[in-house]
Amino acid sequence: MSNDRHVPVMLQRCLDMLAPALQRPGAVVVDCTLGLGGHSEALLERFPEARLVALDRDKEALRLSGERLAPYGDRATLVHAVYDELPEVLDRLGIPKVDGVLFDLGVSSMQLDEADRGFAYAQDAPLDMRMDQTTGISAAEVLNTYPPGELVRILRAYGEEKQAKRIVSAIVREREKEPFTNSARLVELIRDALPQAAKRTGGNPAKRTFQALRIEVNHELESVEKAIPAAVKALAVGGRVVVLSYQSLEDRIVKGVFAAGAATTAPPGLPVVPEKYQPRLKLLTRGAELPTEEEVAENRRAAPARLRGVERIREDVL
Repeated sequence: MSNDRHVPVMLQRCLDMLAPALQRPGAVVVDCTLGLGGHSEALLERFPEARLVALDRDKEALRLSGERLAPYGDRATLVHAVYDELPEVLDRLGIPKVDGVLFDLGVSSMQLDEADRGFAYAQDAPLDMRMDQTTGISAAEVLNTYPPGELVRILRAYGEEKQAKRIVSAIVREREKEPFTNSARLVELIRDALPQAAKRTGGNPAKRTFQALRIEVNHELESVEKAIPAAVKALAVGGRVVVLSYQSLEDRIVKGVFAAGAATTAPPGLPVVPEKYQPRLKLLTRGAELPTEEEVAENRRAAPARLRGVERIREDVL
């Protein structure tokens, strides 16, 4: 598997946004989504005085990145963990505060490209979708065992799938004949279940259902809801968090956490705002930044990316 396909999304912009926080010797930066190590390698390269802590729940990703980052020796610490475990990881490593945190919330290129992981709907594969294959239930188990109402909820909430009821009726009918094991059968079922008009919009008709299953299997939104506030909390003053998200549900969570930290919490009408009510964060992006046309041309997976960043400007006052 060559690395040339895996151009990290909006790499330059992420590095530039983190740069003011990572110039000083001994700065600690956390890559919460190591993947194939593209962002991590660029961070180590660009900030030679910085120390990197990188997390991934996927053991295969850790193995491959470990080889890639070996030349940087003890400047890089790789940890098998989900990003919402950030506080425990830092605690274990004895790191009280960090200077930079990067999240790249998309499914890693490696997972999409390895057919047998079952993330991709373009090729037939076992319906697994677990980012950490050592734990949890697979997408097939979700499809075969969840009650219909729960499946409809997941498809609507996580896939923003308007035809959820129609798809789930078909799934329930089919699973009684034979349990689901592979992606091709599911893709075909979705194609058959959707009305013509719905098939004409937005790429592969299975895309939304696959996204919904992946989010459910990996508890992605719950992880993001815990991880973003934890990252903000871990920041030293002057430290920065940069987040790349690829779907509106994640971006909404990030936006909410950042906006809350950048707002004053003072009751209206105070002539002077006391320290405890003043914003903790400064927004580094106006809204979400989008990839350039050149970037999308170079890496089609960058197309849906949304980038947001914040800087911590004061301590939490208890």
